[in-house]
Amino acid sequence: MTERSAVDEQFMARALFHAARGSGRTSPNPLVGAVVVSSDGVVVGQGFHERAGEPHAEVHALTEAGARARGATLYSTLEPCCHHGRTGPCVSRIVDAGVARVVAAVEDPNPAVRGRGFAFLRANGVAVDVGVGADDAVALNRPFFTLMREGRPFVILKAATSLDGRIASAPGCRTPLTSEESNRHAHRVRAEVDAIAVGSNTLLVDDPALTARGAFRERPLVRVVFDRRLRTPPTARILSTLDDGPVIIITAAEAAARAGLRGPLEARGAHIEVARNDSFRAALELLADHAIGSVLLEGGATVHAAAWHEALVDFVRLYVTPRALGPNGVPLLGGRPFSSADLGGRRVTPLGPDVLVEGYVHRIG
Repeated sequence: MTERSAVDEQFMARALFHAARGSGRTSPNPLVGAVVVSSDGVVVGQGFHERAGEPHAEVHALTEAGARARGATLYSTLEPCCHHGRTGPCVSRIVDAGVARVVAAVEDPNPAVRGRGFAFLRANGVAVDVGVGADDAVALNRPFFTLMREGRPFVILKAATSLDGRIASAPGCRTPLTSEESNRHAHRVRAEVDAIAVGSNTLLVDDPALTARGAFRERPLVRVVFDRRLRTPPTARILSTLDDGPVIIITAAEAAARAGLRGPLEARGAHIEVARNDSFRAALELLADHAIGSVLLEGGATVHAAAWHEALVDFVRLYVTPRALGPNGVPLLGGRPFSSADLGGRRVTPLGPDVLVEGYVHRIG
C-alpha cells in the first residue's frame, strides 16, 4: 500500500464514521459523510447528511472549511450529486470552492447521478479517485442500493423460532417465544427501518400495533399489511395508531373493487394499494413507489415463505429461543431449506436466554 492510499483510507474511514451519524433519519436518501483535508493534511471541514431534504454532507463539510477548501481534497462516501432535487447539486459547490481532488468511495446508483457527478468534476479540472472504502460504503447503504438498483426495498426477514426451528405451536396459534431482552432489541430494530410488514394471517391472529415501543424514532413508521383478500377488520388495533405513521394495505384488484371491504378501511385512515399481480415483488414495488427503502418483514409463515421463494429476502434476523415446540409446530419458511451458516457476515449475539442470529442473504455492490 502506498503512502497516499493509506492516507486516503484513513480520511475515508473518518467520512464513513460521520455518514453513520445520520442513521435512521435520511431515508430514502443514503447515509453520506464528507471530510475536507487541506493540502498540508489538516482536516478543515467535515459533515454528514442529517435529514432528507436538508443539505448534503459535502455542503456541510465545505461550509465548515470555507476558504480553506481551495486546493484541498474532499473525501465523500458516495459520488457527489449533480442534479437538482430538494437541494442544489453538490458538484457545483465543490468546483466553486476550489477543491483540487475528490476521493469518493463508490458511484451513486441513482439513475439521476450514476457517474455524471464524476464526469462534471473532471470536466471542471477536479481530479477524481473512486473506490477507497467502497465495501464499507455499500454496506452502510444496502437499502439505498437495493432501492435504486432493483426498484424495491431492502427486505429484512425477522422471526422468533424455537430451538427446533418452529415459529408457532400450530397454524393460527399465537405462540409468544422470546424473552424481554429479545423484545427490547426487536423494538430498537423497528425504530431503524422505514416500514414494518405483516401478512393478513398474522394481523388476524395477533392484532398487532406494529409500533416501536421504548425506542426513539424521529420519523413516522410505515406499517404494511399484505392482504390479498382485504380481510383486515376496520377495528384492527393497527388502525388506531396512525399518529405513529401511515398504514398501507396491499391487496388484489378483485378485493379492492369491493366497496364494502375497501370503504370502511379507508374511512379508518388506511391507504389501499392494488398490486399488479399476486407476486411478492409486485407488492414490494408498490412500497418503492412510496420511497420506502427498508422493510422489516415480521411474518407470518406465508409471507416469509413467499419472500424467500422469490429470493427477495436480503437479511435474516432470527431470535432463537431455548424452547422446543415439537414436530407439530409451524416450521420456519414452510420447511424450505435454510441454514444460518450460509448467511454472509453472520453474527450471533446472546440476548438473555435467547440467541440472536443474523446475516446477509445477498451481496450488494
